[in-house]
Amino acid sequence: MSQISARLPDELIAALDEAATKLHRTRADVIRQAVEYYLDDFEAISRTVEVLHDPADPVLDWETAKHELLR
Repeated sequence: MSQISARLPDELIAALDEAATKLHRTRADVIRQAVEYYLDDFEAISRTVEVLHDPADPVLDWETAKHELLR
């Protein structure tokens, strides 16, 4: 496993330490899990943006869709 270092504001370190204490985990465990969650969300958001920018994907007009749904 590789090791990295980062500079964080004191307020973020305090919040990290508080979370680690409440979770009975180390700072490293909390950071690792936070990065994993972030990257999972980032991947999902990136895929969503790709789909939204797909020119082959039709764009629906809200008024037309609403009219069709309320018929």
